[in-house]
Order: sequence, then C-alpha cells, then structure tokens
Amino acid sequence: MERALPMDGVVVADFSRVLAGPYATMLMADLGATVIKVERPGTGDDTRSWGPPWTEHASSYFESVNRGKRSITLDLADPSDQETARELVRRSDVLVENFRPGSLARYGLDFDSAAELNPRLVYASISGFGSGAGADLPGYDFVVQALGGLMSITGSPEGPPTKVGVALVDVLTGKDAALGIMAALRQREATGRGQHVEVNLLSSLLASLVNQMSGMLATGAPPGRMGNQHPSIAPYETLRCEDAYLAVAIGNDGQFRRLADALGLVGLAEDERFATNAQRVANRPALVELLENVLGARPAADWQERLQRAGIACGQVNDLSRAVHYAESLGLNPLVDPGQGATAQVRMPIDFSDSAGVKPLAPPRLGEHGEQIRAWLADPAAGPPPA
Repeated sequence: MERALPMDGVVVADFSRVLAGPYATMLMADLGATVIKVERPGTGDDTRSWGPPWTEHASSYFESVNRGKRSITLDLADPSDQETARELVRRSDVLVENFRPGSLARYGLDFDSAAELNPRLVYASISGFGSGAGADLPGYDFVVQALGGLMSITGSPEGPPTKVGVALVDVLTGKDAALGIMAALRQREATGRGQHVEVNLLSSLLASLVNQMSGMLATGAPPGRMGNQHPSIAPYETLRCEDAYLAVAIGNDGQFRRLADALGLVGLAEDERFATNAQRVANRPALVELLENVLGARPAADWQERLQRAGIACGQVNDLSRAVHYAESLGLNPLVDPGQGATAQVRMPIDFSDSAGVKPLAPPRLGEHGEQIRAWLADPAAGPPPA
C-alpha cells in the first residue's frame, strides 16, 4: 500500500509573496499539500527579480521558498480575475496572504468575504506588526530585527548592532504560520469550520528570544551584545585554534572536567575560579586565555576530532559548503533534487516513520500552470487540482 503524505488532499491558495508566507506554503507543499501560487501578471513574486545569484530560470532567492507549487497569474483589480480568485477560495482548504492588513477587502478577498464563500476555509494572514495599531507599518525582516531587539544582542560588544546573516524572523514567522494553520485544520475536523489565523513578524521574534527575553523580564536589565559568548554558561563560545575557530559548548561541570582532561590541563577543573559554571562565567576572560593557549597549538579539525571522542560538544566554524558536506557525512541527506533542471535545494528537515517522502516539484515559472488551474476551477465537478 502506497504511503500518503500528511497533507495529501489539502489545497492551499497562496496569495503571499517574498519570504514568510512562501516559506510557510512551501513547508505545506513538502508535506503533500497542493499549493497554488497566485502572482501578479508580468512580474510575479517580488523575489523573482531579487538577484544575483541567478539560476537558469529565476533568482535563487525565489527558488529557495517556492518549490512544489503551481503558479497562476491573476490581476486582482480585474473583475474577471477577481472571480477566478474567489472560485479558488471556494475550492481551497487554506488561504495564505501577507498583504497590508485590510487591503484585500477591496477585492472581496478579506477573511469575512472568504469565510462567506467557504466557511471551512482556514485563512492565514501574515503581517509585520499585526492588524491593529501597527497595520500600516511595512514589515521587513531587517527592520523587525532592529525594532524587536535582536540586533541589540547580536554582534561583538565593541561593534555596532548586527543583523543575523539570514532573514531569520521571516523564517520563524513562516514556521509559526504553518503551525497555526495545522492547528486550525485539526480543529476544523471537530467543528467543521475554518477560522482566521494571524501571525506577525514582531510577535514571532519576541517569542523566539526565549532565555534572553526571560532574563530581561526577571531582572529588568536588557542584555547586551556578547559576540559568540553565552550570558549564562562558560565555556560556551568560539575559541581560537591554530588555523580557525572552534565552537565549544560545555553544559555542566562533568563536561568541563572532560574538556580539561582532553586538553591536558591537569587540575583546571578543581581551580576555585573554574570549579562551577557560575565561577567560570565570572572568570571567563582568564578561562578563555588558558584554553586558547592550548588550542592554539593545533588545527581546529584536530581538536574537533579529539574533543568529540571525549564526548565534548564542539565543531569548527564551517562555511555553507562545508556545512552541507558535514551533514552528508552524517547520512542526513540534506539536499533534494527538484528535477526539471532546477538547482538542488535543502530538503524539509522532518522525517516521518509512516508517511511517504515527497519528491518536490521544481519552483514554478511565472504562470506556468495557469491554463490547467483555470480549467480545473471552471469545472465544479472536477476532482483534485492538476498535479
């Protein structure tokens, strides 16, 4: 018997663009949903033009979050295309949008209008700052990293506030959106009704600050930038070796004793300055100097092998290419081939014991599936959307 995917049979109308929304809908496509991406005629999703880098067919940015989807172009200001969009709403299980809050009402595609067309619809809205007082603020990941405090704790203490090296807030918000949609679909099984799911970049970021936010709430003192050091644990940072940096994570006193033994630092674990984690945090500069004096004698790769054998969590700082090779060496199969000449992509990082693994479709060309989708929407008796 052929194994099904968790979201087989779910139809998603994707009215989102750029990153958070498309990332959420790509996750659902990877899980088996049929995702129909609605794009502007002529230009499509903004990220189609966000290059370099470019692939054979589009920007690598666009392709990173749009595999597995079908593309149709609709001009929402055109009455005929509006009706096509509304028919898509009638035939879908989920709608995802990230327009400025309230702006889809003029096309009859806001939540209230969509719920009248399809009471079972799960309607997900993604915004920068919510649908209240922040509704008119444009939501860009970079700005939210600043306003949400992430930049204030990222970077070196001597340097300026620094953004994370990827649009992390968009990715976190996309995951929150996908989680909210799954929960609403599960509740629909009991109630028979869809509902409005709302997520926003700022709230997703604040919820993701975990211990840093909790520490501020407990003490009233906002944390500052510490580079690669941890505010509550030591050593838990990058340490300089002969040729590169090694990330070392010590979570308890037993691990620290193993680290000291592996480095040949006899008696270090009994030194009153370093015997407990609290003492190590208080005396971090002296500890780092001692550790780096030893680590500096050998290459990072040698230390990684030796310390891992001793049960120490550590790893040299890889670039992205080496990171992929390392995952492959562990048998994690990090990449997928979407076919159709598309560039390889990082696969969805979830495995299921009882569900089939999906072979994703290549990211769609603009309007590639429009004719098939229109024919399906024109036939009320048609079964599932075209594959």
